[in-house]
Amino acid sequence: MLVLAAVVLFVNALFNAVVWPRFYPRIANDPRARDADGRRTTFYRVHVVLITIALVLAVVSVAAGIALLVTA
Repeated sequence: MLVLAAVVLFVNALFNAVVWPRFYPRIANDPRARDADGRRTTFYRVHVVLITIALVLAVVSVAAGIALLVTA
């Protein structure tokens, strides 16, 4: 059961590491990402925070998966 949990964590990490960063160029180029003065908007900041959280969760998932395999 621990090995299955570790595999699920690794799949989660892989998904987050592959899928989420691909959204960044689309968000950065979106017209809603900058206001009329060229400053970044809340739209941009919120999406960058979401991508960052997903990548942090990927790192945590890998660490947890390794911890499960080491203790198994």
